[in-house]
Amino acid sequence: METLQKVALVVTIIGAVNWGLVGLFDMDLVALLFGTGSFLARTVYTLVGIAGLINIGILMAHLDYKRD
Repeated sequence: METLQKVALVVTIIGAVNWGLVGLFDMDLVALLFGTGSFLARTVYTLVGIAGLINIGILMAHLDYKRD
């Protein structure tokens, strides 16, 4: 499970950097690399979303651990 968590964190960071580029420079790197609305771009966005959900689970487990 630790490997999945590390992969999810890396994918989430990549997504965050992409959103930072969108916010700062109006440049969507994923769309630039794979094409706007392409299957590959949608796959990357989906993987980033799934990674974010995994990270929410990790955060909640960590918060529960700290309470004990």
